[in-house]
Amino acid sequence: MDGKVIGPGPYRATKLWNETIKLFRGGMPLRRHWAHFRCFDCSFTGSEAVDYLHELLRRNYNFGPEVTRYQTLQLLRKFLKAHVIEDVKGRHGTEDFEDNGHLYRFPTSSPMKSFPTRPLLRDSSDLPRLIRWDDYEDLPQRENIAPLKSAVMTSDLWNKRHSVAIGDVHECKLIRRKEITPKQVDHIWKSMTVAHLQGVLGLQSMDGVLNPTHVNGKHIVRNVFSVNKTGIVVLENKAEDMPYWVVSAMKCLANWPNGNESKQPVYPGFERDVLRTVADYFQRLREPLLTFHLYEVFVNILSLLHDQQVATEALQVCCLLLPPPNRRRLQLLMRLMARVCQNPHLPPLNDAIATRTLMVQMFSHCVLGSVDEMDLDELLATKLVIFMMEHHNTIFQVPSKLRCQVEEHLSHLKRVQIKYAGSDTDFSVSPAFCKQIRRVEAEEHTVIGTQTPLQALLEGLIADKELPPKDKRKRLKQFQRSYPEVYHSRFPTEESKAAIVPEKAPRLKPHLMFFNLKQPFQRSWSFRA
Repeated sequence: MDGKVIGPGPYRATKLWNETIKLFRGGMPLRRHWAHFRCFDCSFTGSEAVDYLHELLRRNYNFGPEVTRYQTLQLLRKFLKAHVIEDVKGRHGTEDFEDNGHLYRFPTSSPMKSFPTRPLLRDSSDLPRLIRWDDYEDLPQRENIAPLKSAVMTSDLWNKRHSVAIGDVHECKLIRRKEITPKQVDHIWKSMTVAHLQGVLGLQSMDGVLNPTHVNGKHIVRNVFSVNKTGIVVLENKAEDMPYWVVSAMKCLANWPNGNESKQPVYPGFERDVLRTVADYFQRLREPLLTFHLYEVFVNILSLLHDQQVATEALQVCCLLLPPPNRRRLQLLMRLMARVCQNPHLPPLNDAIATRTLMVQMFSHCVLGSVDEMDLDELLATKLVIFMMEHHNTIFQVPSKLRCQVEEHLSHLKRVQIKYAGSDTDFSVSPAFCKQIRRVEAEEHTVIGTQTPLQALLEGLIADKELPPKDKRKRLKQFQRSYPEVYHSRFPTEESKAAIVPEKAPRLKPHLMFFNLKQPFQRSWSFRA
């Protein structure tokens, strides 16, 4: 495979377009041609362009050997309309590129696509935020967020937090969180699904790949839980489903020759008419099944196809983002294509093209497409549809890892929270903000934030006159095991400890009475006659 590998990242489709133009301009053989009694230097014929670009795309890692000559011809027609090439008379845009001896040339500079200009995400807070333990009401708006409390831990609060270490558990109370609403469940699925997809793609940011505002949490929940026994999503609104006659036609082809439920007369070419009926329905959809908003996400997945496991997981997550009607249509279509290609009893559906190639060419543009006409969607759709058709059984399963993560998070939110009396700061859920400081300041903060409360706690134990000496010694030993440095700084020697904490008085043992046996015990035996 030749060419530069365009990995996952923002605006990958635009990068592929520019890279293809660069390779085509840099490698296309140019020579002198004669036409209409005139000589044209640095030119090429339409057939020469198709031959060279077709071979270039087949050897390129980003496209692969599945690229057909017809797809190459379609791409050259886009090049002519975008003024990547022009005919020898300088015409472009209105003319149609032909696979013949018509002469073409490169303009002085072929236009490269510029990357879309839209504001980048400022930070990770612009991504969907997870519901946390302290969220009691509906999702807060950004402008209504209350100011953060100071994260300074007082000695009293520190004592309450760390009293367990020395055996003193203060008064506490249980706080039950309000019941999680369906709206919050949808939001949790949305935020965790987007975060999981970002991790699978290996990206630090989803900017230029996926706009979180185009993700609907209700769609994800519906695609996960509202499915039938075969794993196909069940629609809430039956009016959004495919017409009955389309479903019947798809069943007829998928179960050929036993799928003719309507008992219509079968004539020569009947199966081709049924396929044409299905194709007409999908080709008349207003947008591709993978939607225009998710085009860039699926184009990024194409760079992961060399790793089947990673690509499959990425497709599993992305297909959860689809609207339920689109997911249902896509799953039924992929299952139909796979069965048709594997059915040995089905007659040929075309006299010149193999069934597998025909199915891919007929439906690839219905699956993946760009809103921009000047794009490589035909080539990219072919590669993606082939992979999805071959692995459709696993692609439409819910990722087990993602499902476990969401269920664990929801279970965590439903647990009871323990709050100590007087503790008004919860460091487990409060967001933290960091700034760089010097090493000296860090050491000072360590001493102030750790040593001072510990010393105050130790002095409190020593000064507690109501605590019995036995319990005081016991807790001092526990403190010594937990914080030996603080303990030894207060009691450097045993004498200093004895001066404050009296040692335990030795207990006198009672004298034992020993009885001296002068003679060992002997057993007497008597024998009677």
